[in-house]
Amino acid sequence: MKNRGFLVGLVGVAAVVTYLMWTGISDSMVYYLTPVELLARIEADPTFHDVGVKVSGRVVDGSWERDGELGGEHTFVVRDLEDADATFVVRYPDVLPDTFNDKAEVVLEGRYGADGVFRAHTVLTKCGSRFEAAKEELAARG
Repeated sequence: MKNRGFLVGLVGVAAVVTYLMWTGISDSMVYYLTPVELLARIEADPTFHDVGVKVSGRVVDGSWERDGELGGEHTFVVRDLEDADATFVVRYPDVLPDTFNDKAEVVLEGRYGADGVFRAHTVLTKCGSRFEAAKEELAARG
């Protein structure tokens, strides 16, 4: 009888821990669309303009402009990493990350408007330079 109560308690604790792990993993999973996927979804379902999305791509070299000196809106073009023809204009009203440049790989959060402009409320840059430097250092050692 004592063992049965212990087993029930153990199963209950295991169930709670499993639930917490599952919800923690689900909440931290990050998925984003490529520009090709975003444009395909918009074409298939125009109501997708009303949905907030995350999109990853590369800033087109020479496309970044800022309206005004400080605090102006940033405008740049993002292209797909594999299909350079899949591009769209991005407008972002806030301060860009320090690692942002004309060739940066970015993750954007926002909405793709019916006018073909992606209005971002978050811009993150992927910093590959650390990993590239590490590969060069490893090659020099080996």
